[in-house]
Amino acid sequence: MIQALRHLRVLALGMLLASGGAHAASTNTLQIIADTTAALPACLRWRIDGVCFWLRCSLFSGCSVRVSPRIRNYVPEVVVTVRNNLTVHPWVEASPLLATSSGVLTALLGGPAGSGGYIGPTGRDTRRYQVYREADALGHPLGATGFLGALSFLAGVVCPPRTWPMFPYFNSSLDALAWRAILPTELFYPATWIPGMREIGSWPINTWGTVHPRTGRTTQTNEPKASAVLAQRVGDIITRTGQPHVYVPITASRSGAGFRWDNPPPLRENDAGTGMWQMLEPRTDTSCYVFGENDSLSLVGWADGTLGSLGDGRRDPGGDYVYNLWRPYRCCRRRGWFIGSVP
Repeated sequence: MIQALRHLRVLALGMLLASGGAHAASTNTLQIIADTTAALPACLRWRIDGVCFWLRCSLFSGCSVRVSPRIRNYVPEVVVTVRNNLTVHPWVEASPLLATSSGVLTALLGGPAGSGGYIGPTGRDTRRYQVYREADALGHPLGATGFLGALSFLAGVVCPPRTWPMFPYFNSSLDALAWRAILPTELFYPATWIPGMREIGSWPINTWGTVHPRTGRTTQTNEPKASAVLAQRVGDIITRTGQPHVYVPITASRSGAGFRWDNPPPLRENDAGTGMWQMLEPRTDTSCYVFGENDSLSLVGWADGTLGSLGDGRRDPGGDYVYNLWRPYRCCRRRGWFIGSVP
């Protein structure tokens, strides 16, 4: 039965490719803002989950305790791109910023898989389905100086992003020594050696791949899932401090711009409470989710779209994929000296 379902899935995918529904991934800043805004109803998940207490003192009226609601919502922190072409970036405005420097540096170091893509069946069988991609994470255009930041500052109704628009928090060419495993820094993590320790999905029944080693190479026959694994690795790096990579961690002080924040925990696979993903290219999702869906019994898999819309698949012929990373924040509008908060 399972084998028959898999055959049906392959047939459906063939219909998708034959229909010409796939397109080369390409986007721009206005499109990213529009696609992110379209996902706000599903991804923002805004709610009031507590109260913050503040001490306000003045020379003439003395001291008093004030309160403000504690707000919780998800914000789009960074745009993570997993790309195949070293000199062309799917995000048009980011291409001059990253692609040229990436190409020069990669040419100096040499590419472990040419221009990316699948490594062929030559060599050991363990390398048969390995995929290598470059990757980067840039601050979302709706960041601290964007629309959400302005809305939060003026009205105090949502927790704004803490990232700076277009700021490169991670670039695999700058991190080439670790991303290409030239320096074996990831070998010191137990999850690199222990199966099932950091799996995306439910090991051993369903797994998309492992978070460790956090390099640009992963073993996966399904290319969109391979891109998701690499995006998860980038998110894992940048949401932590002290990692053996060249990057800028997404961390900030607890206060600023009229708010006091409780920063989210580091991104963790299979845990929506630490972060969720939204694909922007080649397919635009209007919802957020964690990677690792078990689609082994589905007629059409996660990468292939839906039965009702076979042209809505997640495969890109150029091997480029763009994602939003949404993470949960708690914040309170400042009204004096912070005393504490309760749920």
